[in-house]
Amino acid sequence: MAGLFDEDEIRSGQAGAPLADRMRPRQLEDLLGQEHVIGPGTALRQAIERDDLGSIILWGPPGCGKTTLARIIAGHTQADFVPFSAVSSGIKEARAIMEQAARRHGSGRRTTLFVDEIHRFNKAQQDAFLPHLERGTITLIGATTQNPSFEIIPALLSRSRVYRLERLGEPELQQLLQRALSDVDRGLGGRDIEFPEELLLVLARQSQGDARAALNLLEFTAETAAARVGPVTEELIRDAVQHRALYYDRAGEEHFNLISALHKSMRNSDVDATLYWLARMLQSGEEPLYIARRIVRFASEDVGLADPDALPQAISAKEAVHFVGIPEAELALAQAAAYCALAPKSNAIYKAWAAVRAAIRDGATDPVPLALCNAPTGLMKHEGYGRGGTTGMGCLPSSMEGRRFYHPAPRGFERELTRRLERLQEIRRGLRESDADEKSR
Repeated sequence: MAGLFDEDEIRSGQAGAPLADRMRPRQLEDLLGQEHVIGPGTALRQAIERDDLGSIILWGPPGCGKTTLARIIAGHTQADFVPFSAVSSGIKEARAIMEQAARRHGSGRRTTLFVDEIHRFNKAQQDAFLPHLERGTITLIGATTQNPSFEIIPALLSRSRVYRLERLGEPELQQLLQRALSDVDRGLGGRDIEFPEELLLVLARQSQGDARAALNLLEFTAETAAARVGPVTEELIRDAVQHRALYYDRAGEEHFNLISALHKSMRNSDVDATLYWLARMLQSGEEPLYIARRIVRFASEDVGLADPDALPQAISAKEAVHFVGIPEAELALAQAAAYCALAPKSNAIYKAWAAVRAAIRDGATDPVPLALCNAPTGLMKHEGYGRGGTTGMGCLPSSMEGRRFYHPAPRGFERELTRRLERLQEIRRGLRESDADEKSR
């Protein structure tokens, strides 16, 4: 049956195939990086070499080698290896493949099904694999860039082992690029290309750990240099990568990783890291209002009354996003984020609000004290409604008298608020003592 790997093999054998396809490793020994998963002596490598592989999920960023590893497994197994892409095909085609696998299973033949981008199947569609896994009709290899905990149904996860592949490091990418430059049969070794080592490092750094992107950039740079009849330069590389999109998924794990990095950098008062992660999110295409909302939340939750100006700064940045848009409003977001990073931190208001809500949930719902109630009639005034406009008056229900929710932090403006609270408490104590003396006479 023709499939994903058949098409790849055809392209890889053609002179006009992309360099990334031509240079795809074909043996485990040629696979760069991922030593923690596929290195000598690892459980996965031994299972592949024994041809005794159970169902697995390969999880990692683009260009880390998920599909390449699946192709290598296909070359090692005696099972019928069926590649399948959840991007270009649907569950109807998958069911047809599994029916064929059931017939093979009946005659004693094994089927390994590779599903690329398995997270593209919704949870109901993923259920279709379960009966076949239960009966041993298929062994499943799934590949995904998304966190399996979020995107793969628990029943499928419980029947598979998850292997996390990491983005490639700069040394691995440099080795990969050097291999492509020297390979005469599949790479660029047959061309007279002078590519200084220091420029290979620049190219590797620009590739975000993505082997496919690194090889595509190498090929584009080499072809551009040849067309210009000139040497490869750093300016040429930067020109090739200037419009390359950063790896980002606004609905996936990378989205949450980056906003977490921004939040923690502000909380840790690291203004340089704050600006870096903010820029990463904006340049990756994150919704500016989402970032503005998070900064507004941070201004109240993490800065609070330690610096009351943080919230107006955050609100102003949000308004700037509405008023002038991106890219002009990027500076307003940077200003607000930097201000929050450098502001003294206090979560006293956050904790006080949580304590008040907890008290209400626990049943602290006594009636409003009469002194705090509105007194629109003479009878109500006589009964005590609205009486007591002095600072000595207790405003909580009597059962909660003396309860403290807000405890200012000893930082920033809240030090001044602590002094105010202490002074108010002294005034109230004095007034109460005075009232008690007056009543006793």
